[in-house]
Amino acid sequence: MNGHELLSLEDDLGYHFKDPGLLREALQHSSYVNEQRDPSLQNNERFEFLGDAVLDLVITHILMKSFPKIREGDLSRMRAAIVNESQLSSVAHNLNLGQYLLLGRGEALSHGQEKRSILADALEAVIAAAYLDGGLQACFDVIGRQFCNIIPQAGESMTGEDFKSRLQELVQSRFKSIPHYKVVAESGPDHDKTFDVCLNIGTFLTARGTGKTKKAAEQTAARVALQEIQNNE
Repeated sequence: MNGHELLSLEDDLGYHFKDPGLLREALQHSSYVNEQRDPSLQNNERFEFLGDAVLDLVITHILMKSFPKIREGDLSRMRAAIVNESQLSSVAHNLNLGQYLLLGRGEALSHGQEKRSILADALEAVIAAAYLDGGLQACFDVIGRQFCNIIPQAGESMTGEDFKSRLQELVQSRFKSIPHYKVVAESGPDHDKTFDVCLNIGTFLTARGTGKTKKAAEQTAARVALQEIQNNE
């Protein structure tokens, strides 16, 4: 694996390593290391152990910021819906992480680069590498970028409310139009941004919403618009 290939992965991650050797170690599966004659090589299992803890911490922080009114038990269930092998392997698949993994011959022949457990573990190892290289800020950058769509979906699933879908159905049937969303402001550091979204429904209605992700802000704006329509009735 050359530096150019790692640079492409760093671009997709949204973080560039000061020490690329950490990223390479995160991609070294035990089957690969066991076939090498270099005793200094380490597999990615220790990184995986650390990345699991870092991922839990960062996702918990984002959930608490994004959903300030949701109780601890529901937050735990939301985190479990996000931090699991299925979701992690999906994120890894979207990053094409399998093509960067260093696998032993047998594991490669059995398509180890496509196995969910290996992909999920590798993603956790990469998160640990980012933590060791750039601290929590780097992890917030990477995790915020890679999980930006999964977190709002978990929130909608837990609350049972999808205000955007409800609003679109109502607006299409009543006004023969569709809502339009636009981000009008962003504030805060990269790892803890707040988005301000403006929602327009033709010339009939304007609503605003804020959130820790664009989708969360859009959901808030849709909820405000639904409430305004109900009040006008």
